[in-house]
Amino acid sequence: MGPKPLCPISLILFYCFSITFILYPCSCSRVVGYGYKVGSVVRDSSERWLSAELSVVKKSSVYGDDIENLNLVASYETEDRLRVRITDSKHQRWEIPQHVIPREPVPTRRFMPKSNRSGSIPETQILSSENSDLVFALHATSPSRFTVSRRSTGDILFDTSPRIVFKDKYLEITSNIPPEKSNLYGLGEHTKRTFRLVTNDTFTLWNADTAAFAEDLNLYGSHPFYMDVRSSPAGATHGVLLLNSNGMDVVYGGSYITYKVIGGIFDFYFFAGPTPLEVVDQYTELIGRPAPMPYWSFGFHQCRWGYKNVSDLKSVVAGYAEANIPLEVMWTDIDYMNAYKDFTLDPINFPAEEMKKFVDKLHENGQKYVVIIDPGISVNESYPTFLRGMQDDVFLKWNGTNYLGKVWPGPVYFPDFLNPAAVEFWAREISIFRKTLPVDGLWIDMNELSNFINPHVLNSLDDPPYKINNSGVKRRLDGKTVPASGIHYGNVTEYNAHNLHGFLESRATNYALIKDTGKRPFVLTRSTFVGSGKYAAHWTGDNAATWNDLGYSISTILNFGLFGIPMIGADICGFSGDTTEELCNRWIQLGAFYPFSRDHSEIDTVRRELYLWDSVAKSAKKALGLRYRLLPYFYTLMYGAHMTGAPIARPLFFSFPQDTNTYGINTQFLLGNGVMISPVLNPGEVTVNAYIPKGRWFNLFDYAQIIHEDNGTHVTINAPEDTINVHLNGGNIIPMQQEALTTDLVKKSGFELLVAYGEERIATGELFLDDGESVEMAGDENHWSLISFESEVVEGSEIRIRSKVMNGGDGFGKDMVVENIVFLGLDFGLKVHGVLINGNYSNVKVEYEKKGDFGAMEIQGLKQSISKEFEIKIEISGATS
Repeated sequence: MGPKPLCPISLILFYCFSITFILYPCSCSRVVGYGYKVGSVVRDSSERWLSAELSVVKKSSVYGDDIENLNLVASYETEDRLRVRITDSKHQRWEIPQHVIPREPVPTRRFMPKSNRSGSIPETQILSSENSDLVFALHATSPSRFTVSRRSTGDILFDTSPRIVFKDKYLEITSNIPPEKSNLYGLGEHTKRTFRLVTNDTFTLWNADTAAFAEDLNLYGSHPFYMDVRSSPAGATHGVLLLNSNGMDVVYGGSYITYKVIGGIFDFYFFAGPTPLEVVDQYTELIGRPAPMPYWSFGFHQCRWGYKNVSDLKSVVAGYAEANIPLEVMWTDIDYMNAYKDFTLDPINFPAEEMKKFVDKLHENGQKYVVIIDPGISVNESYPTFLRGMQDDVFLKWNGTNYLGKVWPGPVYFPDFLNPAAVEFWAREISIFRKTLPVDGLWIDMNELSNFINPHVLNSLDDPPYKINNSGVKRRLDGKTVPASGIHYGNVTEYNAHNLHGFLESRATNYALIKDTGKRPFVLTRSTFVGSGKYAAHWTGDNAATWNDLGYSISTILNFGLFGIPMIGADICGFSGDTTEELCNRWIQLGAFYPFSRDHSEIDTVRRELYLWDSVAKSAKKALGLRYRLLPYFYTLMYGAHMTGAPIARPLFFSFPQDTNTYGINTQFLLGNGVMISPVLNPGEVTVNAYIPKGRWFNLFDYAQIIHEDNGTHVTINAPEDTINVHLNGGNIIPMQQEALTTDLVKKSGFELLVAYGEERIATGELFLDDGESVEMAGDENHWSLISFESEVVEGSEIRIRSKVMNGGDGFGKDMVVENIVFLGLDFGLKVHGVLINGNYSNVKVEYEKKGDFGAMEIQGLKQSISKEFEIKIEISGATS
């Protein structure tokens, strides 16, 4: 049977559709750009850099006209870092200023010692160095493309196919990725269900005041950095940074990654690794090492939006003391301010005299106090801070005058932290405030910038041709923030500098606290950018009191470790909505091991101080008790983070990169190299299906509980109501002290060295000591100590442990002693015959107990100075497998 003839109405519809298609072709047929071809190429004689001129193949007007001529420079900045920079060859474009993120100058022909020119361009230009594993290739195809590969394996790390698009307000570049072996992590800040990136996801980078409980939306920070862990060869890792502060969408399609950027330039940095820790080291070497945090900041923090008055604050502090739960830092949200104005105190509920007494009492108890400040300065002629800001002319401009926004105090002006005068203004206001109330740290919030009104469109900056997927609905750039057409100091537009505001305020606040106190500053910021970790800690923002949010916190915390912000935590028990006893119970068990551990909740929700429920109080004492015992370990990890960027909280693949099963784990994490946290993340559960990598894992609440796996596998572990599973991997030595209610009291106790042996019967560790508050961590060599520990079992004869003082200075820690040493994982029966300390027999007490396949031995009663090198030998017999 033949086809049914079209009815007249169908013919009319078909005709209308055809005409519409001809007149208004669908957007999918529009070609955004045709790419560029290679022109002249100049090379440095030392093969450190290559410069090429690119010209557009064919113009397209989609999202604006193509820039005709580009300059590409590829250069080795270090052996492990390759930079590829592409920009307009004739006109200067916006780049992040050198004074914001210092970096190497771009090689130019003017500085070329010797050049190689040829009349014809070879099909492929190779930039290679025998000292680097990264190889750059510029392919003279039409359109041209570049690749970055590994010299050692030939593996392609970045491949810009099919074309490069470069317009004034739209840049696009795509790299092919081998989906069968690439595992990507990073590209934040977003709340994600998994730590590893999933296929067909878009990551919008435009800092926004969006609650963290909203999944898959752009949040408070922008970090266009990702880490790629390849499964073949297993664990081979590299990193990629696009250093660009403009808004962008990054599309991950599994087999490709595409950047769609609305300004600036392409400024790529490739980090060779080849291990995850080496990538983070190389990345933070460029963007800035993480700021050292004061020792006290590793204690437990309590906050709430909605504390009513000084009496309320006092009752919370007393509640913790009565419940015998550690409390290091008391916080206050915006409630303490007079009409929500920065640097003021509510004269009725938080009068200055009473507040000063309250803070003095905290200090007497060895506790600290932190308050919030917001960037918006109330426009109020009776407000001294506003008047001084006007006098110094420090505020963001728009349409010829100060931009008027609206936040908690009502109408506000926003300090422009690109203006040096604003930095000094900020420091002065903080100093004046601290004379009234000597706070120990500052919490800077709402600094995306957040704005309660939507500005009017002034020009094309407020509404560019390409709409990034802001807030998941392609919201205008100025939605809930300041106008993109705003003008900063130096005629810099908000369009270009928007994502830098939280970074710049963090830097200014860090500077202000150092200037005023002479001590190591503690700054907690909500909004971040590349390099923010150099100045501040971060929390994951406004989460919700849900089990999902409890689980999401792990992925976000692991991400910020990659971003060079190791001091990171989530609001324990959830910020918004009403928590439950069970949720709060499981959350403090997990939150006790966040690098930054703080309970925080929203006004008009149920109170959730840890002492309010018996079950939560019990868990808090147990989990925080172990945290406080681990403070020397946490603080040593902070030293490592400051020196090399190594995250405090790490994904399992950092320690087990060759175990590809660890690549998808986002419900567990490591503290440092060997302490594994395996929390309960679902209601009603009293077991955990944890992934246990190869090795011996010792329960830190009960040393006798050991998991021994020859190969990584999932294991069901008991997790009673009051317990989180925390395990130490064999091969590690960790320093511990006695638990106490404050970090000051912990520091006064003796040390325990916990030695855990793996199958090789060797173990190593280290300990960093300083005063916990000097501005420079490991600065003046006379004011800190770094001690390494090594231990081994000598078959059939002895167990040894020795220390080496890597830096002793003037003997920092000379009053601190090792009181006992515990050896775990002794997989043999033994008899102790004697103990030699530095070659001399000692009558210290030794206890040995064997349970099942493993034994534990403890040396008690030591008084060994931690700052002096020592060697201890335990003479034994029976040390056989």
